[in-house]
Amino acid sequence: MSEALDRGLERAMQTQPIPKTLAGRTSFLVKQFKGTKNTARELGVSQRSVERWLKGGGIGKENAKKLEAAVRERWQPRVRKRIRRAAEANGFYVEVSGTFGFKSGKGSTDDPRDRLLPVQKLSGDVARRLFEARDRGASQQEQEKIIAEGLREAYFTDGGRRARGLEVTFTGLHWAEFSVD
Repeated sequence: MSEALDRGLERAMQTQPIPKTLAGRTSFLVKQFKGTKNTARELGVSQRSVERWLKGGGIGKENAKKLEAAVRERWQPRVRKRIRRAAEANGFYVEVSGTFGFKSGKGSTDDPRDRLLPVQKLSGDVARRLFEARDRGASQQEQEKIIAEGLREAYFTDGGRRARGLEVTFTGLHWAEFSVD
């Protein structure tokens, strides 16, 4: 969920993407952390590995993921803050494919089913709760719960006009795409 949220923010920023090459990403972090030693400490790898990456040397899958995540987290922080404030003030859009379970009144089914939900605008309150959860390192399940609550309000109950008392849960997320105005 966090990765999809980051991709949505990156698209909304309409600025330069993160560096594509291993050497470019590593160089960016070395500048951010003021040296290869500090970069190595932050990533939990050896200083020699960081020096090798600067030259475009090999990197394992797990370390490549760590490197990319560290770059994304620090890429254009002022622009990210501006977009976040806009999402928290005006809401954001999400398109989701997943398995949804339901709990409702008598006579309804709670069997989970796969659904592709069209783009829905979720409130700034949902955005704020989602960002706060992500910032404190919340699990994917907790973040999915926040999105499910937002979708219950926006899509399934149509702002309280129908299906009162309906509870919605993700029981399996296939993918989610986010965008911000």
